[in-house]
Amino acid sequence: MKKMRVGKTFQEINAKIREGKAVVVTAEEMIDIVERHGDVEAARKVDVVTTGTFSPMCSSGAFLNFGHTAPKIRASKVWLNDVPAYGGIAAVDCFLGATEVVEGDPLNSVYPGEFNYGGGHVLQDLVAGNVIRLRAEGYGTDCYPSRRHERNITLHDLRDAVLFNPRNCYQNYNCAVNVSDRTIYTYMGMLRPRMANASYATAGQLSPLFNDPYYRTIGVGTRIFLGGAQGFVAWPGTQHNPNVRRGGNGVPMEGAGTIATIGNLKEMSPEWLVGASILGYGVSLYVGIGIPIPILNEEMARFTAVRDEDLFTQVYDYSMDYPKGVAKSLGEVSYRDLRSGKITLNGQEVSTAPMSSYFKAREIAGILKEWIERGDFILGEPQQGLPSTPT
Repeated sequence: MKKMRVGKTFQEINAKIREGKAVVVTAEEMIDIVERHGDVEAARKVDVVTTGTFSPMCSSGAFLNFGHTAPKIRASKVWLNDVPAYGGIAAVDCFLGATEVVEGDPLNSVYPGEFNYGGGHVLQDLVAGNVIRLRAEGYGTDCYPSRRHERNITLHDLRDAVLFNPRNCYQNYNCAVNVSDRTIYTYMGMLRPRMANASYATAGQLSPLFNDPYYRTIGVGTRIFLGGAQGFVAWPGTQHNPNVRRGGNGVPMEGAGTIATIGNLKEMSPEWLVGASILGYGVSLYVGIGIPIPILNEEMARFTAVRDEDLFTQVYDYSMDYPKGVAKSLGEVSYRDLRSGKITLNGQEVSTAPMSSYFKAREIAGILKEWIERGDFILGEPQQGLPSTPT
């Protein structure tokens, strides 16, 4: 391995943050710094690079404790604004999933379904301070005799509210097209026939795991921007699979790493947790996440200077191949081309649109930069790294 010429530690960088002396830039800004000064000098100059992403993240939800009632209830079934939550945890604990649909929704029986309300919307309503109707049912026991409880609550009334997302921040993701002769409705949005449009879903050069492709600084205990508050990486995310094909810059060329995230829902903002209705598919939750990358050496400086033109993903057919589990790439495209609004696939020009917001990702990276510069955000050193091979 090449010997590093710059060496910093988390402790040294945190000391500079506390003293107000840390140099913090966004991932976009780092591109120009490395180009002008080279990776070694950039590593000397810069202490932290901030990243951001704002995208639908279906594998999200919250553990909620609504407190004991009088008389007490063992709530085996729970609804929040008529959205079912999982009650099989304890007496007054439940888990509300972002993709759970409101009870009685016609779903896709009227195709394509509108999916106007679900778990993601409840979470947004909670952090917005809106009143939520809680309904709980139990089967009755000697210690928990009540069989039904119903009342209005707000986020403030909940004993505990913890956002826990099993899979966020996918490191790269598919570009979706439709090769069939009919319009289809997917979690990647509406796809028109005969590859008339393509949909993609990351913030490219701003996306957190693109800027630390081998997870050198991101692991269990990393402090992050989560939903407008400070949260943490809790564990490798579900479906975490770093053992995929990578480019010369180390960045995966298809879906790879993921993180599980955790934070206090009571501190979060409806600007950064937004319920989503995806036509013909279901409901989800837009989640804002930003991760600071400490520049420990010139390797990290080089990683955080990655450009959209050096990031590639695979194009898949969501009309036949994807539903059948056939992993056949129709082509490889760069994020520069995707963000330009069109790609060329098999000689055909295809218009593109993102599921994620680059504008909001840029805003998150900027907010995180301000927090660190003010000394309000200290880096969390990972206590366990993310696996570099499949678990």
